[in-house]
Amino acid sequence: MRTLVLFIIVTFMSTLSSAQLFSLPTASATPGVITDPKLIVSKSNVAVERNFEIEKLYMTRTVGGTAWSPDGKTIAFISNISGRNNIWLVSSEGGWPTQLTVSDQRQARPAWSPDGKWIAYMSDYDGDEQWDIFMVSPKTGEVRNVTNTSEIAEEDPAWSPDGRYLAYMVKPKTSSVFEIDVLDTVLRDVKHITTGTPNDKMNVRPIWSHDGKWIAYTQEQAKGTDSNIFVAEVATGKSTLLTPHEGEQIFRVSDFSPDGASLLLTSNAVNGYENAGVLNIASKKIAWLTTEKWEISAGHFSPNGKSVTWTANVDGNTDIFVHDLSSGKTTSLPLPKGVNELGGAESAFTHDGSRLLYYHNGAKAPNDAWAYTLATGKSHQVTSSLVAGVQSDEMVEPFLVHYPSRDGKWTISAFVYVPFNLPRQPISPAIVYVHGGPASQTVNSFNRLIQYMANQGYIVIAPNYRGSTGYGKDFQHANLFDMGGGDLQDVLAAADWIKQTGYVDPKKLILMGGSYGGYLTMMGVTKAPEVWAAGVPIVPFVNWFTEIENEDPVLQQSDIATMGDPKTNKALFEDRSPIFFVDKIKAPLFILAGGNDSRCPEEESQQVVDAVKKNGGKAELKVYKNEGHGFAKVENQIDAYRRVTGFLKDTVPPADCGCSLNQ
Repeated sequence: MRTLVLFIIVTFMSTLSSAQLFSLPTASATPGVITDPKLIVSKSNVAVERNFEIEKLYMTRTVGGTAWSPDGKTIAFISNISGRNNIWLVSSEGGWPTQLTVSDQRQARPAWSPDGKWIAYMSDYDGDEQWDIFMVSPKTGEVRNVTNTSEIAEEDPAWSPDGRYLAYMVKPKTSSVFEIDVLDTVLRDVKHITTGTPNDKMNVRPIWSHDGKWIAYTQEQAKGTDSNIFVAEVATGKSTLLTPHEGEQIFRVSDFSPDGASLLLTSNAVNGYENAGVLNIASKKIAWLTTEKWEISAGHFSPNGKSVTWTANVDGNTDIFVHDLSSGKTTSLPLPKGVNELGGAESAFTHDGSRLLYYHNGAKAPNDAWAYTLATGKSHQVTSSLVAGVQSDEMVEPFLVHYPSRDGKWTISAFVYVPFNLPRQPISPAIVYVHGGPASQTVNSFNRLIQYMANQGYIVIAPNYRGSTGYGKDFQHANLFDMGGGDLQDVLAAADWIKQTGYVDPKKLILMGGSYGGYLTMMGVTKAPEVWAAGVPIVPFVNWFTEIENEDPVLQQSDIATMGDPKTNKALFEDRSPIFFVDKIKAPLFILAGGNDSRCPEEESQQVVDAVKKNGGKAELKVYKNEGHGFAKVENQIDAYRRVTGFLKDTVPPADCGCSLNQ
């Protein structure tokens, strides 16, 4: 909810049989098995450096969006090597990268033009999310702002196959609707592909057909529980619905087949879990490629149309698969444990189909771009995020655990990070770290803040409460019209469970989270004040009434769709707004906010500080005026989390256990 949503082969369709359907290995973990807390152990590592500086972790680089050059020799990627998220170029074989754009502003979604002359991307101003579309020459570095609209956001640029046109999403600042536009980069004319979309819907992720005559897109409903796939004729702007259905189901398009007859899609229509399928445009029939009870995300057709890709998220670990459409054979890429996802702009495949671009991200390895050669089955690393002085062996590998919800309805999945060399004595502090969304998921990826807190001696449990993605439709919808209710109880159950490991002092529990996780942090310290020794809400909202009044219109529609109308549901809104229960807070608070945050405006945080201080409590607020919803500038990240660490060490210090955790 807090996150804007930025992403006929008749013979094949008739010959695909259920016997060819993909199945995950039977050895995959199942979330129904409750984990014994006593199985959690602190591993021995006498060589690990204790209390290393936070700069050490935050100077490890981040690698974001990637795009193949047309000839496959170069990869454009987003990185904060310079301290800002700018575009860099690197040989597809790896090596020393070259900075292409130099800007104080963050950039995202690079897309290389088919003729190789330009790279399109999006950039906003100090995190305000009023994105413009830019183009930069990879040869000269010349930059052009091709939309230049301060009150209109343009996002997700996609090149037409002839390299003349750019399709993108567009939304005026005061609107709740994303439409699809096409820009003629030569004449600078704009054509509206979609218009008049209802206020509670938005059109996202335009995808061109290979002949340039059609654009497929997904139309999402504000509630987040229903969506459809359309295909629009570029010449006329006429759209055709391809996924008519009854009830609430998700359909998302990810690619056009090379012959333009089919679409690759992700949908939960087959069994309530997201799976991959091929949609025949003429018949509107779907041939399912997977029918798993995990989260499958469709990828791309190969350039020759003979194979497709998808990823499978199994309880927070993601793998990549290549599926041969004629033989039905599915191959899993031999990749390390963690989050492995497909890269590239229009496709993860090179234009000749010989290689795949992907990301590997693990608990001990920051996100990096890798290239996989299909002929050899081997990968090589393209980017290098770890910097000198940061060793993967110093990082904590989390335990994947499962615990029961308090109401007995669900089994909750969580990752637990335990510092090295702790004695099994109930003396250590623990952080319950709550992800945002709520339609999101804590996964087995590199988290700088969690790793830093573990290094400082704090145990961390990061739960996937009801409402999280990755566990099917029913679980994801379980907190609708109950925000701050059952999901908060799942967070409190994480605190119950971590205390049973034998490592945690029950009087040293800390609640921390960002965005919707910041909201649940505030709900926790107000609704269960006796549990917490400290709270760290990061870019939170605390008042459903003022949040809906002040937030971006897209999120207004989402919040109304998931919580109801503030007037007719006034009692629920009051009960689930922690601002009305500030007098119950016992724990000191440290709050972080962004001055340009359009999702959780800083006024939300200021309300808390004013009310807490009025009641004689302790609350501190740090606002970063040149940031939005979360912090993009490295110096702000370092400053923010150094302050958080200082606050926690003063308030809930790590145990003096004689294990060299404290200086």
